[in-house]
Amino acid sequence: MIASARSAVRVPLEGKRVSRISARGFAVASATAVTTVGAVVGVAGGGAAVASNDNVEATASDSTLLADIPAGQQAQVQTASLAQQADAQSAQASAAAKKAAEEAARLKAAQDARAKKDAAVKGKADKDKADKADKEAKARDLETQSASRASSRSTFQVQSSYSVSDVQAIARQIIPADQFQCFSNIVNKESSWNYTASNGAAYGLVQALPGSKMSSAGSDWQTNPATQIKWGLNYMNGRYGSPCGAWSFWLTHQSY
Repeated sequence: MIASARSAVRVPLEGKRVSRISARGFAVASATAVTTVGAVVGVAGGGAAVASNDNVEATASDSTLLADIPAGQQAQVQTASLAQQADAQSAQASAAAKKAAEEAARLKAAQDARAKKDAAVKGKADKDKADKADKEAKARDLETQSASRASSRSTFQVQSSYSVSDVQAIARQIIPADQFQCFSNIVNKESSWNYTASNGAAYGLVQALPGSKMSSAGSDWQTNPATQIKWGLNYMNGRYGSPCGAWSFWLTHQSY
């Protein structure tokens, strides 16, 4: 009679088998199945519920197979398995999204840094270009002014000799007022306003080397201080931007 009861109880247990379900993943479900089967067997036999050797077993290995689970429990086990798979996939997707966001942020930071560097380089180049154009414009203005003043030398009365005060008066008519002191400082250092001063091949107020360079300003470069002043002003403007630029260089090098 007991055997028949056991046989009757085992019939509902036959059903779909869950293949290779991890013992760790479904320990609770397996324990529930064991308890249920034991209880049914015990009741059918008229005694206490005892789990038979046919009950479900689980091992610590992920590859261990679980025993047959009642059909009612199978649905719970399958639902838990799907939920775990969904959680694992969600975690993987979140990790991938986080990694992609970090990589995008790194690339954006690199692009921003490169753009900032390029803008700085371009800004400096534009500034240098503007400064150069401004300097050239000022040099042209100075040349125009000096040429205008130099043209007045034809009104200077030619003399057989010139005193220091005569030469300085001529210079004031040719040199721009804001540049005169710098020009005067150089002439003081080079010739002490002596338009016939010579030092080897160097000659004149500004000690042109050789003195014959001043012929570009006039053939009377040896005797006319106005010609020497005109040449000296053009030289300082062309090489240093102005007499004050030439004086600044002279202070550092004691020559220009």
